[in-house]
Amino acid sequence: MESLVSLLVTVIVMGLVAYLLYWLVGQIPLPAPFAVVAKVLLALFVVIMLLSLLFGWAPIPRLHMR
Repeated sequence: MESLVSLLVTVIVMGLVAYLLYWLVGQIPLPAPFAVVAKVLLALFVVIMLLSLLFGWAPIPRLHMR
């Protein structure tokens, strides 16, 4: 149960950081093609990080409650 809570906290923190980066890319006045490419790369990076966290492909440090 403790590892599930740790995983949930890690996913929530990763989601918050991803949202803030997505918002930041939207606030920077980039031309349209560059902004779209930056958002797509950010989304791809977040999906890869979440999949590696959930399936254990890469050792990503989890946030522990202790």
